[in-house]
Amino acid sequence: MTPLQAATRETFWTIGPVGKAAFYWLAVVAILVFLYGVYARFAAYARGSEDPRDRLSDLPGRVIGATKTVLANENQFDGDLYTGVMHTFVLWGFLVLLVATTILGIDIDLYRPLTGESFWVGDFYLAYQFAVDAFGLLFVVGVGMAAYRRYRQREGRLWGKHTSFEDDAFVWTLFLLGVGGFVVEGVSMVGQPGRATETVSFVGMALATGLESSGLTAAGAEAIYGVLWWSHSLLAFAFVAWIPYAKPFHMISSFANVVARDEKAGARLPNVPADLDHTNAESLDDFTWKELMDGDACTKCGRCTDACPADTVGRNLDPRNVILDLKSYRESVSDDPVAGSGGGGGPAATDGGTVPIVADEGGVIDAESMESCMSCMACMDACPVDIEHLTSFTKMNRQLVDEGAVDSNLQDVFQDVMQKGNTFGDSQATRGDWADDLDGVEVPDARETEVEYLWYVGDYPSFDDRNKKVARALARLFDEADVSFGILFDDEKTDGNDIRRIGEEFLYLELAGHHVETFADCEFENIVCTDPHSYNTIKNEYPEVDFAEFADDPMMPFEREEPWNAEGAVDVFHWTQVVEELVEAGRLSLSGDELNYTVTYHDPCHLGRYNDEYEAPRELIRATGADLHEMPRSRDDSFCCGGGGGGLWTEHEEEVKPSEERLREAVEDTDAGASIEKFVVACPMCTTMFEDGRKTGDFEDQIEIVDVAELLIEAVEVGS
Repeated sequence: MTPLQAATRETFWTIGPVGKAAFYWLAVVAILVFLYGVYARFAAYARGSEDPRDRLSDLPGRVIGATKTVLANENQFDGDLYTGVMHTFVLWGFLVLLVATTILGIDIDLYRPLTGESFWVGDFYLAYQFAVDAFGLLFVVGVGMAAYRRYRQREGRLWGKHTSFEDDAFVWTLFLLGVGGFVVEGVSMVGQPGRATETVSFVGMALATGLESSGLTAAGAEAIYGVLWWSHSLLAFAFVAWIPYAKPFHMISSFANVVARDEKAGARLPNVPADLDHTNAESLDDFTWKELMDGDACTKCGRCTDACPADTVGRNLDPRNVILDLKSYRESVSDDPVAGSGGGGGPAATDGGTVPIVADEGGVIDAESMESCMSCMACMDACPVDIEHLTSFTKMNRQLVDEGAVDSNLQDVFQDVMQKGNTFGDSQATRGDWADDLDGVEVPDARETEVEYLWYVGDYPSFDDRNKKVARALARLFDEADVSFGILFDDEKTDGNDIRRIGEEFLYLELAGHHVETFADCEFENIVCTDPHSYNTIKNEYPEVDFAEFADDPMMPFEREEPWNAEGAVDVFHWTQVVEELVEAGRLSLSGDELNYTVTYHDPCHLGRYNDEYEAPRELIRATGADLHEMPRSRDDSFCCGGGGGGLWTEHEEEVKPSEERLREAVEDTDAGASIEKFVVACPMCTTMFEDGRKTGDFEDQIEIVDVAELLIEAVEVGS
């Protein structure tokens, strides 16, 4: 047998029988403490309320999908190459070292006693040692990168009110485990001359060479090896036992969170039962097991806060703190033996849990924080572990509405919608008056005529003077392309998307019931919406309403009991999707060189992040001949205009308006800079917010706000 074929090493070198017995005893204790902690954590989730989503359907498929997501580190790479590389090194290094330790345990404790020989020899051993050294080095480098960002760069988003000793302990424990393993290996190689040719252990070999150059002899190595080996082993056992009780638990809970994610979270909010006592956030008992797990899955990375436009402009909202404040409160009042061990910084409860969850003063969460949320979903899109912030935020908004503790402007909006059917408080009889100024273009009544597209116009294109121009431009585009369309006139009311996200769930249900009954009385093939907010709620949320549960409620003005469009027989579109197909079919006779403006485009949250539609508006802009330049924050990184989540109807204390910040980005940070002539939007609410920001931010002489429809109709007119 050649030296390579016989290559191996003694696992418990210098560790006697008593030491081996103590090692195994400590290993069993650490594993039992770990298993109990994991059990206690998940048992605590089980005490949460039932989640309205079936989050464990197709569990094998979910696990496979989550495994791919986690192993590829795709969420960590999103917009942050440094973090992606760092986390990949740490994760893959940790997993390979864990697998390597497991393989060695199988060889020593199972294979050798059963067969009388070892498979941990020869080529397998050498490959094993190379893999351990290679991935162990990546692990140390990755942890070093994490420490560098945290301590040298002092990365702002990593530091906050919930930053605590456990964060430092986590980083340094991993670093000491990685470096300690190599030190143990280097000393072992100095003390065991038979390993002198084990060049595959390249890190250990380099350390051994350095130690020998420093004067360490084989005898000296043998003398200190036991101390180093036990130090490394005890730290490893302590880490294993500590995992379920502090930040390291995110290694488990984050994976579980990705498994249980709702792919449409935020775009569709959970329905509520008819029982009013189970709709809000009166106490921790109202939160579902998934919402509880969100808190433990949070890694405190701060990406959500970094992406949050409300936080950026100085509003009182830090999405990370909201999630971690809820977690800290839960731990402070829980009888869970693993609670209270991590995270500090949140509000403590000394009254057995009677602190209100959300309130103007003295609550776990400040009501102003919830009122500051724009429902843009930037936090959820940025989160690498699929925390569903908006679901919890909406639950707390429902609580505020239930208590009547909402902004007076919002109370007025609710009153207008209840009495008039629209957020302007205008007579519904005037809803279709915008169409009176359309020379030669007839807008049919979809209640009386069979049409291909039932056009849901929306409040702002119907009542707001600026957005009426958008409605007229779109009507002319439909007419130019010979599209069969019609509107509902005074039977169209507010769609309810933002009403729902503010927290007025039952007013939303009334609106949804009214509309689906109205739809049922019309003959059409598809629905097309002007506003991405309408598009989102009609497409994603109306089909999920359980009308039967509320049909007997005398407060609900509908009698419908069956779901609407549950099978997707009716396609719901944003108008840009429809018109893009018309342009591709040549029905608008555009040659692509009609206009020569230099423009940039703003992705509306409800069209982009909510519904993943980014290309249709851009294709329409290019079809006009306009020169399109992207802003640094575009597509799924788009910066909210500030109008969502009720922001259109409220005033906030902020350093700068979101719309002003976005316009500044357009004229200062976009490649074309001051050459940008038009700021193109595809949402009536965005138009309203940016027209306001253009005035208050003093951008009136620098840039013009136009809707894609207005740009298109201008191109059609030039072409004709």
